[in-house]
Amino acid sequence: MMEDEQSATYTVDDALISSGFGKYQILILAYAGIGLIAEAMEMMLLSFVGPSVQLEWNLTAHQESMITSVVFVGMLIGAYSWGVVSDNYGRRKGFLFTAIMTSGAGFLSSFSPNYLSLMALRFLVGIGLGGGPVLGSWFLEFVPAPSRGTWMVVLLAFWTVGTIFEASLAWLVMPKFGWRWLLALSSVPSLLLLLFYAITPESPRFLCMKGRTMEAVDVLGKMARLNGAELPSGKLVSDKNIELDEVSESATLLNATAKAAKEEENDNIKEDEGSDFGGFKSVSKLLSPKLLRATLLLWMAFFGNAFSYYGIVLLTSELSNGNRICAKQEVESVHSNNSSLYKNVFISSFAEIPGSFVSIMIVDRIGRRLSMASMLFTSCVFLFPLVFSRTEILTRISLFGARLCISASFTIVYIYAPEIYPTSVRTTGIGVASSVGRIGGILCPLVAVALVHNCHQTTAILLFELVVFLSGVAVMFFPFEMKGRRLNDTEADMH
Repeated sequence: MMEDEQSATYTVDDALISSGFGKYQILILAYAGIGLIAEAMEMMLLSFVGPSVQLEWNLTAHQESMITSVVFVGMLIGAYSWGVVSDNYGRRKGFLFTAIMTSGAGFLSSFSPNYLSLMALRFLVGIGLGGGPVLGSWFLEFVPAPSRGTWMVVLLAFWTVGTIFEASLAWLVMPKFGWRWLLALSSVPSLLLLLFYAITPESPRFLCMKGRTMEAVDVLGKMARLNGAELPSGKLVSDKNIELDEVSESATLLNATAKAAKEEENDNIKEDEGSDFGGFKSVSKLLSPKLLRATLLLWMAFFGNAFSYYGIVLLTSELSNGNRICAKQEVESVHSNNSSLYKNVFISSFAEIPGSFVSIMIVDRIGRRLSMASMLFTSCVFLFPLVFSRTEILTRISLFGARLCISASFTIVYIYAPEIYPTSVRTTGIGVASSVGRIGGILCPLVAVALVHNCHQTTAILLFELVVFLSGVAVMFFPFEMKGRRLNDTEADMH
């Protein structure tokens, strides 16, 4: 009996399923959720700060759009950098640096004396915000497989909370105190991440992959105790053993002797040394034969979702302003314009609430691929009437419906991305994909602001239609469906 217990093994997935989703995961969810609220607030404030800074400093339309684009350039660099850091040194280190940079640069940007200093500080905020996907991957690695899709939607709903909170804050703060106070107050959630950082655990999957199984057992044990459950009997093992099979002919899964364990330890050390330089080893894995198709299609999906999502957010304010300018009507006073802007952004932000509910209802029922594709194609349908007519009511309804669908699709792609990659490159994979999405974010304000300002609203709408449609087509060709499937630790496990 004792021998059976000693020879028995269990994986991180087994431990998560036996412990269930309980108090421990709720605490992890709350911490990751604060990170998403912080990211959403820093992104949404661009809708309000841009027009105000343009008036105060007499900026051109191009200079205004660059305030948004420079954040995305920073996020492009940050998403890749923090992904590599997290896969090599741990998820916790990844989101520690993002919290420091986002809160610090975000607060300092409220004291910007001129346009160039504001651009530089918002660029640093962007680098910090690029680490947002690390928190998503970290949370994902604590969730049992059967309910993973649903709980990831709940996590991503915190983004919606952040957008609504930012719109409310802008409505209260901007008319009386101005954009500097909005920038300062919007950096507070990032500061909360730093205050509670000391009590956050490392991902047990990451610890297993690095051969630190005792630390992983300690984390899983605390999780089980807080959830009022027990860990499975036996020894914790990782799919890392399978990877050793491919690397070393002498080490086999069935012959897990002390010698194999020693080889595994050495292999981990070698892998750590070889993967530090620029993360090129990790990126080459993303383009390996087993992952190439999924990676390229995922990049297309991220680009399309980011371009469309931020485009719809910007169109909410730009279309109404553009219609007045292009119709040669008398421009309203600044205060009246601002009031209308806050109201429009506030109303459209609520579209993400039903978007989250739609995601919850479909993601674990009909699967990731069909969920994303249906949302993207429906978004095309909502945008289509704006090609022919842009009355205020029609614009508001169309953008509300399009944002509902795009936010649902964006939510699901953020669930799917970390699921398709093995633990060894998970945060690098989602980081690089997120970086490609940021390219969409960089181009989007230039298109949305420039085309609308130049009275080419129809061209802008048709461009968004094309991008959303092509993203839907790309999603239909994804090779893996991850509904209800366990997460992979290595490429060897993928099929």
